Amino acid sequence: MQGQHLTQFLISEQRRVGGTGELTLLLTDIAGACKGIGHEVNRGALAGNLDSIGSHENIQGEVQKKLDVLSDEIFVNSLSWTGHLAGMASEEHDEIIPIPEGYPRGKYLICFDPLDGSSNIEVNLSIGTIFSVLLAPNDNPTAEDFLQPGTQQVAAGFCIYGPTTILILTTGNGVNGFTLDRNVGEFILTHPNITIPEDTSEFAINMSNHRFWEAPMRRYVDECVAGKSGGREKDFNMRWLASMVAEVYRVLMRGGLFTYPMDEKLKTKGGRLRLLYEANPMSFIVEQAGGMASTGRERILDIQPVSVHQRVPVILGSKNEVARLVAYHLEG
Repeated sequence: MQGQHLTQFLISEQRRVGGTGELTLLLTDIAGACKGIGHEVNRGALAGNLDSIGSHENIQGEVQKKLDVLSDEIFVNSLSWTGHLAGMASEEHDEIIPIPEGYPRGKYLICFDPLDGSSNIEVNLSIGTIFSVLLAPNDNPTAEDFLQPGTQQVAAGFCIYGPTTILILTTGNGVNGFTLDRNVGEFILTHPNITIPEDTSEFAINMSNHRFWEAPMRRYVDECVAGKSGGREKDFNMRWLASMVAEVYRVLMRGGLFTYPMDEKLKTKGGRLRLLYEANPMSFIVEQAGGMASTGRERILDIQPVSVHQRVPVILGSKNEVARLVAYHLEG
């Protein structure tokens, strides 16, 4: 059913499963935070939001831009007082973020990347926010309590700030997309029951790392580049935006394969993308839409995390192409 406001949709789902309403309220608060971030993204250079913060780096060793810090502040300030969370973990913080004294604590944990793809800020390409919701084992969580496999996620989503602002959401019952109607300030259901085609002729990868990839990855990409001339049944197109939210959104809309594989430069780090607040929520979304997500050797959602900022290789998208690439990895 199209035309539903996000809150209407969430309440309908809550009634269907007999929920208490706590998750509905949390997801509504997350949507509000995304509206705030989207507003600052749209203001861009008019508000000085595109500047870098000197040489300051976050825990990931990445130079922070003003919009990175501002997005993180908006997310934390929007959620810390609501009473739905017991703790938070952000890409921009070394340690987990406790709920301030004086505020009630809820039964959920959230892991988030407040501004994915921020290297694209100054060139006006799509960026976004990614989040993962888990159950909290207690109301005073430690970092270890966040180390839950992706199969334990209660909800996951991302908001993409592009020509339109779109919120993609799953609570484990399929994937739906909501477009922000700025005239009324509401997210409206515009993409119900998103399904990823099983086959694709499109892949997204940073081709400049070709020489550093493992042999299975080089084999797969070389075959795609050769297309019909190299033995595949079709020719392929390649895409790369350096923004995971944009790449995954394209996969959801028309199929495709997105990968940031292991390479020689990343071995000591374990991979490029962070498990808890990038790989896990995106894998949950992709699987709920009928796709597949893997490191090449194991299902991402089955990984037992060992640290909040753990990194992993990521291969996700249309099921048949991901399965082919996984088979190449398992062959050795």
